[in-house]
Amino acid sequence: MPAWLRKSLVVIISMVTFGMVSPAQVNGFLTTTTERSEKSTAAETSFADSLDVPLDEELEREMFIHRTMMEAEQQSFQKFGAKIGPVIEDEFRQTILPNIEKAIEKVAFQFPGEKLTSLRITEVPGGGESEKIFHIIGDNGKDIIRFHVRRDQPPKDGFWFNFHYHTYQDNFQTHYELGKIFWAKNTPPKWKS
Repeated sequence: MPAWLRKSLVVIISMVTFGMVSPAQVNGFLTTTTERSEKSTAAETSFADSLDVPLDEELEREMFIHRTMMEAEQQSFQKFGAKIGPVIEDEFRQTILPNIEKAIEKVAFQFPGEKLTSLRITEVPGGGESEKIFHIIGDNGKDIIRFHVRRDQPPKDGFWFNFHYHTYQDNFQTHYELGKIFWAKNTPPKWKS
């Protein structure tokens, strides 16, 4: 099976199943299907045995980025809630989300492909006035990267949402800017409201 077709199938399957099928299962299915079509006379391999076959590095990264971006978008809109979400949705998708993807890609290149399957995203964004949108956590349970949004109120300039992230590499001290979205002169509602 051509590599481009295999990658396309993995992405489509991951989109349709959204977490119900692991990358290893998809790879096992594709590997088993390819082997059967190319070597029909070879001994049959059970589906369970083929689940241990690792995906190639590039495909692992693509799947990690795709899965994480879907969850990041979902967590972001959960945080924005019904009052903030509709107001900033378009600008968030056009300006902030592509920058979140770039940061996630950087994370994906810091880890070998087989490690990416052990990384996970936190499940609950912060509400009220909390900055937390989501964090990506390693297999040891420690944060790798934290995505936050802060409310800024420069003098005589209204309220802005400042999207940024922090990384474990400098003990989460530096703010890496993702972008800003203007709210209005009035105080924005609390997150998740």
